Amino acid sequence: MGQFVQLTAADGTEIPAWVAQPDGPVRGALVVAQEIFGVNAHIRNVTDRMAARGFLAIAPALFTRLEADVQLGYDAESMARGKALKAAAEALPDEGVLQDVRAAAQWAQQRVGGQKVGMVGFCWGGLLTWRAANLVDELGAVVCYYGGGMTVEPEVLRTPLVPVLAHFGARDAHISIESVMAFSALHPEVQVHVYEADHGFNCDQRASFDQISAIQAKDRTLAFFDQHLG
Repeated sequence: MGQFVQLTAADGTEIPAWVAQPDGPVRGALVVAQEIFGVNAHIRNVTDRMAARGFLAIAPALFTRLEADVQLGYDAESMARGKALKAAAEALPDEGVLQDVRAAAQWAQQRVGGQKVGMVGFCWGGLLTWRAANLVDELGAVVCYYGGGMTVEPEVLRTPLVPVLAHFGARDAHISIESVMAFSALHPEVQVHVYEADHGFNCDQRASFDQISAIQAKDRTLAFFDQHLG
């Protein structure tokens, strides 16, 4: 369904992005933020599925400033490489990859008549989505899936400027349930849902995939975007 297009960030950096367009009427636009594994088959599938549900969806390749065409799997070697790329991306000066998120949001906004767009992110992308809720003006609502780091300082101290929905797994070894509960208490404006699942429960290519939790989260995500976009 989708194809790659080229974006240009504010600093002139060119970023490829996977774009999927609906066959029928467009109900809104979404930016899809990757995990540490790049814009791989799973993220492209997520983007395509959002388009199948009526959203113009775009997934920028957020490791491009470091390395082109990163598409990793889920084995130990890929995990280690993804973590190293994430650390390098987090160390980029100024706004780093947030410029690329903004470029994707602007591209999408221009194609839906200037209306606000949504954003959904997974793992590292969930953290970036939480940051974007505070910093990217083009957004109208965001959904964070198990955003690593967003429930602890300093990220937990951000103030989102748009509605936020957040999904977490109760068995997530990377994000403690205690920090999720503290996050929820600090941010009563955020809709927080906890599932009896592990980290990465939405990804059907990982051992941690939980179909029931993924369906529940998907239904809540679509209802949330229907409520807040358009």
